Amino acid sequence: MFIDLARIRVKGGAGGAGAVAFRREKGVPRGGPAGGNGGRGGNVILVADPQLDTLLDYSYRENYAAGRAGHGEGKNRTGADGDDLILPVPPGTIVRDADSGERLGELLAAGDRLVVAKGGRGGRGNASYATPTHQAPREWEPGEWGEERRIEFELKLIAEVGLVGEPNAGKSTFLAAVSAARPKVADYPFTTLAPNLGVVPLSDGRTVVIADIPGIIEGAAEGKGLGTQFLRHIERTRTLALMVPADSPEPQLAYDRLREELRAHDPLLATFPFCVILTKSDLVPPDERGNLASRVHAPEAWATFAISSVTREGLTELCEALWARVEEAKQDEPTAEDKFPELEDWRP
Repeated sequence: MFIDLARIRVKGGAGGAGAVAFRREKGVPRGGPAGGNGGRGGNVILVADPQLDTLLDYSYRENYAAGRAGHGEGKNRTGADGDDLILPVPPGTIVRDADSGERLGELLAAGDRLVVAKGGRGGRGNASYATPTHQAPREWEPGEWGEERRIEFELKLIAEVGLVGEPNAGKSTFLAAVSAARPKVADYPFTTLAPNLGVVPLSDGRTVVIADIPGIIEGAAEGKGLGTQFLRHIERTRTLALMVPADSPEPQLAYDRLREELRAHDPLLATFPFCVILTKSDLVPPDERGNLASRVHAPEAWATFAISSVTREGLTELCEALWARVEEAKQDEPTAEDKFPELEDWRP
C-alpha cells in the first residue's frame, strides 16, 4: 500500500540523574566526593533509506521513544548514554512539526539524517560541585527530559519527469514499456491508484527517472475521482509530460482540461516546463498518422511527440528528448555559490 502522509509522536530519551557518593577506600581517609554524572538521553533520528518508497510503517504505530540514559554512579562513573532511535524514511520525505507547522527539514539523498527529538542532558553528580571551600558537597542534578513533539511526514517522490494525464491515457503502459516498472495496466479508469516510479535505461549508462501519477479528471481539484492528492509527487520533477490519447475524439479538450486542473491545484505547476505526448498512435488510421502533432495546439510546450507503447513507435526518440531536457534543466539550476554567495569567503 502506498502511503505518502503520516503523523507520529517522538520523544527523546531522558537524561540520567547525577549521583551522590564519597570515596571509601582503605588508606584514603576523607576521599572526597565521587558521584558521577548521568548519561545523555538518546536522540530520535530520521535516516533516508533508498529501499523504502512509502510511509506505510508509520500508519500502524504512533509513539516512538529513544532510550533513556543511565544514572551516575560512585567512583566518578558516568551513566551510560541512552540508545538513539533510528527511524528510516523514504528519500524525498519532508518533516514538519505537526502542531506549529514549522518545517524541520527534508531528507533527499540516501543516508541523509535529521534529528527530530533530542535526548535530555544528564545531571551532574556531587563530584562536579566540589570546590576548595566546599569539599563535601551533597548537591546533585536530575537528568533533563528529552524533547517530545508530534511530527508530520510528507513524501514527495524524487523523479525527473512526471507523467500527467486522464485515466486510460497510456501512462502506465508507457512506463512499463520503457522501464522495469510493472504498474497495473487495464482498460478501465483509475487502474493506477498510487504513483509509480520507473528508471528508464538509455545508452552509455544514462538513465532518467519517470513518475506515473494516477489519472486526473475534470474537477479533480475539487476532489472528484482521486482528486489531485498525488500531484505533490511531480513538484520535484524537472519537466512534465502531458499525455493525451491520439484516438481521443477531442484531444485538444483533453489537453486543456489537464492544464486547467494543474493550475487549479497549484498555479506553480502551470509554470513548469512540459511536453505533450500523443499516445496510442497505433489506434489512429495509417493515413492520419502523418500529422498527429497538429491535433493539439500547445504553444507553451517545449515539444510534442506521437508514440505507441504497443508497437514502440517513437519511444526511443521520446526518452532521448526527455533525458536531454532533464540535463538542460540541471545545468540551469543555481549552484550553492549562486544561492549563498557568502560561502565564497570560506573557500580555502
